[in-house]
Amino acid sequence: MSSNPAPGSGESRPADAEYEQITRTFGWQNMFVSPEDDPRSDDGLGDERTTLTGYLRAYRLTLELKCSGLDATGLARRSVPPSNLSLLGLVRHLTDVERHWFRRALDGQNIGWVYRRDDDRDAAFNEAVADPEVVQAAWAAWREEVRFAEGFVDTAPDLEVTGTYEDGVVSLREVLVHMIEEYARHAGHADLLRERIDGRVGQ
Repeated sequence: MSSNPAPGSGESRPADAEYEQITRTFGWQNMFVSPEDDPRSDDGLGDERTTLTGYLRAYRLTLELKCSGLDATGLARRSVPPSNLSLLGLVRHLTDVERHWFRRALDGQNIGWVYRRDDDRDAAFNEAVADPEVVQAAWAAWREEVRFAEGFVDTAPDLEVTGTYEDGVVSLREVLVHMIEEYARHAGHADLLRERIDGRVGQ
């Protein structure tokens, strides 16, 4: 007979030994960091370009916040089987996303991915290992792609600038909205990953 409690019995299953000592903690009230330490702000919202780039910048900073203070082991720690998600994997994945949309699609550069390969589309996640050099390289690559993307947006004459995506055409406006969506989705993943690593909770 199974020792698992019956549904609705009010009993909880034993916590995994690896995580049972982790306590949920907040940097300040219900936030990840105190307001004076938060690099994000609501400043700069106004016209369409400023609003879109402001939200995207805030989500990029959120990714950095959620990874802050962790060593290579913490950053590479995966969530729960069978998921291959890790914070380091997210950094690597978003590097490829930035590269694809701004360099390849909008700027028309004929270059490959940073991590994704034909034989492993999930190499960004699968090869996110607990090695300080891998972590350092991941952050350097991500920041370089963000630097290029921000420069592209800053010099674009308007949001109607277009590029090609597969067999279609995509505008800078569409890419910015998609990037906000992409980071917002993965910020939710980062919330849960960080809480499982050391209990740190917050926005």
